[in-house]
Amino acid sequence: MVVADTNDSALRARAWAAAAEVVDPEIPVLTIADLGVLRDVSIVDGQVEVAITPTYSGCPAMNMIALEIELALTREGIRNSRVKTVLSPAWTTDWMSDDGRRKLKDYGVAPPQSGGGRRALFGEQQVACPQCGSSETEVLSEFGSTSCKALWRCTACREPFDYFKCH
Repeated sequence: MVVADTNDSALRARAWAAAAEVVDPEIPVLTIADLGVLRDVSIVDGQVEVAITPTYSGCPAMNMIALEIELALTREGIRNSRVKTVLSPAWTTDWMSDDGRRKLKDYGVAPPQSGGGRRALFGEQQVACPQCGSSETEVLSEFGSTSCKALWRCTACREPFDYFKCH
């Protein structure tokens, strides 16, 4: 019995490491672990089960992410697996890692602010420009290059930029 638990722990660790390296197809500098989309890896009756939560319920990238997870697990020699989508609790930008936020900024996308959901709802949001760092910015459109982003502009350097929306 202890041997099975040890084997399951090792298999779970291998599966987590493989799945955690899968990148978001819409923002390729981020892994699904950076985003907080990778929720859990468990072993159920000898099968690896990976749980993922979409950034929003209609996210078109989820099918590609599930396929990439299956491929990553297969490359790791794990053939008996399944990916399941978990909708509750709903994903929040608070699940993003600090490293993921840094990667977004370095990529030129303003990262979401921790706990920023209420400020965004009441129009009190201050978003720093990822190019020059100024907080003198304005929203141009709630719709950016992907559904997860809004289009903003810095009034200091005049550069447009994407802002990863708070959820």
